[in-house]
Amino acid sequence: MMMQGRQLALALMLLHLLLWHESVTIEVPQDPKILADLRQPPTITKQSVKDYIVDPRDNIIIECEAKGNPVPTFSWRRNGKFFNIGKDPRVTMRKRSGTLEIGFRNGGRPEDYEGEYQCFSGNDHGLAMSNKILLRVSKAPLWPKEVLEPVVVTEGSSLVLPCNPPPGLPPPFTFWMNSMMSPIPQDKRVSKGLNGDLYFSNVMAQDAQNDFSCSARFLFTHTIQQKNPFTLKVFTNDPYNDTSYNDSDPYGGRKVVESTPTFLSPLGSESAKMVLRDEQLLLECIAAGLPTPTTKWFKKGGDLPGRKVKFENYNKTMKIINVSEEDAGEYVCMANNHLGSIRHSIFVQVKAAPYWLDKPTNLVLAPEENGRLVCRANGNPKPSIQWLVNGLPIDSSVPDPSRQMMGDTIIFRSVQMGSSAVYQCNASNQHGYLLANAFVSVIDMRPRMLGPKNQLIKVIENNRTFLDCPFFGSPFPELRWFKNGQGSGLDGGQYRAYMNGTLEIKRARAEDEGTYTCVASSILGMAENQVRLEVKEPSRIVRAPEHQSAIRGSTARFDCKVKFDPSLPVTVAWTKDDKPIYLGWRLRKDEESLTIPNINEGDEGIYTCTVKTEIDQDSASARLTVLDRPDPPMDLELSDPAARSVRLTWIPGNDHRSPVTEFLVQFEEDRWEPGRWQDLATYPGDLNSVILQLTPFVNYQFRVISINAVGHSEPSHPSPKYQTSSAAPDVIPRGLRGWGSEKDNMEVTWEPLLDLEKNGPNLHYCVWWRRKDSDGEWNNVTIIGLKHVVRNTETYVPYEIKIQARNELGAGPESNVVIGYSGEDKPTSAPTELHVSKVDSSKANIQWKPVDQVSVRGEFKEYRLYYWRESSHVPGLVFRKENKTKGFYTTVAEPSAILSDLVPFSRYKMFMVAANNRYEGPPSNTVEFSTKEGVPDAPSFFRIKRRGFDSIHLEWDKPLEPNGLLIGYQLKYQTANGSRQGRPRLETFLPNVTEFTLRLPDRSTRYNFYLSALTQVGAGEIFAEESPFFANEAYIDQVDIATQGWFIGLMCAIALIILILLIVCFIKRSRGGKYPVRDKKDLPLDAVDHKDPDGSFDYHDEDNKPLQGSQTSLEGNVKESDDSLVDYGEGGDGQFNEDGSFIGQYTVKKDKDETEGNESSEATSPVNAIYSLA
Repeated sequence: MMMQGRQLALALMLLHLLLWHESVTIEVPQDPKILADLRQPPTITKQSVKDYIVDPRDNIIIECEAKGNPVPTFSWRRNGKFFNIGKDPRVTMRKRSGTLEIGFRNGGRPEDYEGEYQCFSGNDHGLAMSNKILLRVSKAPLWPKEVLEPVVVTEGSSLVLPCNPPPGLPPPFTFWMNSMMSPIPQDKRVSKGLNGDLYFSNVMAQDAQNDFSCSARFLFTHTIQQKNPFTLKVFTNDPYNDTSYNDSDPYGGRKVVESTPTFLSPLGSESAKMVLRDEQLLLECIAAGLPTPTTKWFKKGGDLPGRKVKFENYNKTMKIINVSEEDAGEYVCMANNHLGSIRHSIFVQVKAAPYWLDKPTNLVLAPEENGRLVCRANGNPKPSIQWLVNGLPIDSSVPDPSRQMMGDTIIFRSVQMGSSAVYQCNASNQHGYLLANAFVSVIDMRPRMLGPKNQLIKVIENNRTFLDCPFFGSPFPELRWFKNGQGSGLDGGQYRAYMNGTLEIKRARAEDEGTYTCVASSILGMAENQVRLEVKEPSRIVRAPEHQSAIRGSTARFDCKVKFDPSLPVTVAWTKDDKPIYLGWRLRKDEESLTIPNINEGDEGIYTCTVKTEIDQDSASARLTVLDRPDPPMDLELSDPAARSVRLTWIPGNDHRSPVTEFLVQFEEDRWEPGRWQDLATYPGDLNSVILQLTPFVNYQFRVISINAVGHSEPSHPSPKYQTSSAAPDVIPRGLRGWGSEKDNMEVTWEPLLDLEKNGPNLHYCVWWRRKDSDGEWNNVTIIGLKHVVRNTETYVPYEIKIQARNELGAGPESNVVIGYSGEDKPTSAPTELHVSKVDSSKANIQWKPVDQVSVRGEFKEYRLYYWRESSHVPGLVFRKENKTKGFYTTVAEPSAILSDLVPFSRYKMFMVAANNRYEGPPSNTVEFSTKEGVPDAPSFFRIKRRGFDSIHLEWDKPLEPNGLLIGYQLKYQTANGSRQGRPRLETFLPNVTEFTLRLPDRSTRYNFYLSALTQVGAGEIFAEESPFFANEAYIDQVDIATQGWFIGLMCAIALIILILLIVCFIKRSRGGKYPVRDKKDLPLDAVDHKDPDGSFDYHDEDNKPLQGSQTSLEGNVKESDDSLVDYGEGGDGQFNEDGSFIGQYTVKKDKDETEGNESSEATSPVNAIYSLA
């Protein structure tokens, strides 16, 4: 029997699975056109809460909204009976809605409308129903009148003051106050319980100073009611003095009997509590005792739910939110003081109103399709499930052969048109109920396309692409995709078709472009739509901006080179810290970069370049870090003072993102150079406290400068002043020397000590001197200045000298001994027998007899030779005479020297003197000698010209310094072709020849030339030149054509011809030309026409020759003369005839009488014609 039951259960399970697989629920799209044509049962969309409490001062509104097609109608039941709204004038129903409005403007009591309401919404396809709405009116009853006797209690005992507020709806919120309307302070000893009562764990004498009144606040009516106050009388063993109260001894030293803890709430050792699932659990334990007990909470057999538990009211209340079945169990609260402890167990039972496991949902089916409605709920106790159809129990409804009940599931098979209905599932237990409406709608509709027609989709190459083709139909249509109207349906490989009509292209390529057609078909018909796909190149940044650090005030540049599909419009935008950048006079953007000149700290941030098209975008970011000079250090402090040191401490300033590498400490003293800051020392950038080495007798003030890679900071504010004590000098005066300014003295000089080396006041110097090698006593003198003169000395005698610096506090160290000399005098002897032993073209060997060293009368410096070029042996050579000197230091017995850099072929003179540091001795004998002939210098110039296509002309001039008698010139030349050179050739010329013409074998031949002058000694310095390169190797000598005779003759002939033409022209102008005007054009003449007897007019041939002073431009246009045409006529006005010819006599401007008298004779004279040009 058990085996058969298992087989039956397995068969039912397989049947359920099969039906689930076969059932296909049609999802109705929210398309307005579909919804307008789709017939559906009603659906409740809005309703009031189940437990509905209203304010009696307001109108009552009970909400009920529903949708459906056709538009549903509404009806109500009240307390299970039909509620006839039309018969009650206070009740109205909103249009196209089931919401009730109950107004009391014309009287009536809201309490009369309390009860249970339920809304029904129906149309031709079914009936939906709302929850049962329990309507209650909020109540705020008055506190009952009562007379409260004073409460008498002994000090140290416990007390409970009951509140017992009136039962309101909803229950009021209670709190305790005194008669001064101040809240009663609550603490570990005094607190309010969950029921509103006020609990005293122990009473103190000062509690009698207050009265206690319980107040209730009603939320809906916003009113507060107050209970008559309690008055306390506290009996004490000793008199109470409030001045003896303190926290450590609240009883002021009085003897109060202590007690072990007992529970005031709840009573006994255990209690029980029931709470519903998902609600809030509140457990309370309030204990009495003296001292006041502390309360702790435990859960027996487990831990407290840490995330959900919270302790309130000084640990007397434990709150657990969102209670679940796991929170059931035994909770223990323990109260203890130093006399003992007590426990209370609270057994918590968690029940549950029904809650959904599987809520039924609307079912849309096509004819002959299958489906099911499932209604599963849970609770504690387990709820019962009841099905209704259109508001009636399913058992009493009209039988439907396509419907089958199976517990909590209704199965539909092969549904037919007309089977639409609304099904209700009611799950209920003793703690509540759930009601859900779910309709079954049987519809048939031809396939329809819901998307836009012929949509254009642009996608990025190699991206996953979806082509949407939303459609609808009942029965559910089959959808297939085609490309370019050809082939079978697209599904598989590169393509994937989804049930909702979407076609996926896994990786779009250029060949995927085209027109895609989606076709939806069913037994009722077919519909199609087209989507055109274009595949574009991706937009990307090929050169992205890079992070950079820039110094404040410099220019930063971020690159952003982009590549994109040229058929798409593109924008390149920059943002800073995700905010748009506003380009103005400072920030500049071009196609590939963003430039930020003169950057400051506000420019620091993350810059993002975004290239965007209508279908894609790419972005790249880079950070700009602005570096700046550091801020100056702050808060300079001096510490650890010593005689010659002090500690300086400071706080470094902001380094502006460039680390400080070192600190420069400067000082200023106010004794010698006040206001001048001097460098003292530098220290590494990681120090901010250093010991400064100082000098005595200085009043210091310090400042610090921070240095980083950008530069120096501003100096810090100065430190406090610090003065060092005086001391004897530490430094020896520098630069000590002795020398003679006269032949009988010696000046002793030295450099002064620096101001910071004086170390004290009244600085002076002690100088010692004595004759060297004399071993005599030292002479000394003390002076303030920097020089001492020793007088009456012998000439050039050595002395030993030393010096010492002193001040008021003592003497400094002595210097080492320095050798000085007294003054020098003129040497008394001259070198003798000066002569030349050997001479060549540029050098001469000289010899002489030395002088006695004693006769030098000072430190011997040199033998000084004076020499000059007296003349040249080259006839007619002009040169500038120049005296020269040359010194020779030698102490040998037979001195000699070489005098170099002489000009060849010249006559020189010379003499010699002996010299010390100050004077020269008498001159030696004067010697005359001549240098030999040498090779000449290079020619003064060398030019190369090409006079024709087949020759080269060379020109040169003699050297500036021939260095002898010129005997001619030699010219070496050879062909040059890149790095290859031809065979050298040699030409020689007489000294009076300075030009040469070379015939070229080929027009393209180029030469290297080497020219030098010749003397009897040989060839001189070479002047090298290369023939220049010209286009087509056909360089023609640039000769001034204006100096050529043939050109001058040609120009003169042209000028003569032009002069003759001008004379003829002006002769014709003076005589004029005549022709019969009427032969040209038959026009009537005005009375003012001036004509000759033969009927002709004076006419100047202006059509063929330009007017005087005019000029024809290169473009063929005639530039108008500055002279007026009127100036050339007899009358004041010039007139034009109809054929464009000018009427009037053109003559030179003259007096009228003169013109009339001489017209005939002067016109025939060429001279007069020339005068007419004036």
